[in-house]
Amino acid sequence: MEIVNPLAENYSSIYSGQLDAVLQEIEITTQASHPHAHLLSGSLQGKFLEMISLMIKPSRVLEIGTFTGFSALCLLKGMSEYGMLHTIEIREEDANTAMHYFEKANEKNRIQLHIGNALKIIPELKEIWDLVFIDADKVSYIDYYELTLPMVRSGGWILVDNVLFHGQVLQDPLTGKNPKAIHEFNKHVANDKRVDKIMLTIRDGLTLIRKL
Repeated sequence: MEIVNPLAENYSSIYSGQLDAVLQEIEITTQASHPHAHLLSGSLQGKFLEMISLMIKPSRVLEIGTFTGFSALCLLKGMSEYGMLHTIEIREEDANTAMHYFEKANEKNRIQLHIGNALKIIPELKEIWDLVFIDADKVSYIDYYELTLPMVRSGGWILVDNVLFHGQVLQDPLTGKNPKAIHEFNKHVANDKRVDKIMLTIRDGLTLIRKL
């Protein structure tokens, strides 16, 4: 199911700011050659991530799900000069691809790439986060959220991708482990009095969460 009309998304892309050369290369190369290219954030969402980062101006960012490095470099755009972005990727091949692009963008000194299981790595990171971006395996979304929320500063932010999961969360009855997991996550956040939140119909759905 198409949540956003492709014509509308293309029109929005035309009249939005453009990505830099490295980000364009990541998008084109990933789309052309990666078997899971649909996992890429894409140019319109990438520009949104950049704008959010520029508004927040975070010093400490955690990304759960690096993929080929696109979203990390978008989020880095608004970070303070001495900030650090930690990103976690379970697949070594994708992590190596991301590191290649981090180096090409001359940003590897501001990015700490962790390879492995995020559920094990997150508790080891002794940071207070200004911004967390969750875009990894869907069945673990509630676990990622509960692990990171105590580590987010008051007034800090969590961004969560794929909260509409290709429109499958709208089906009745729900089928499939991922749509079910995303629906449970959405209910979990909606009922959480520790945060304020808004679900946006950008690409595959993004929820913007602010810790109170």
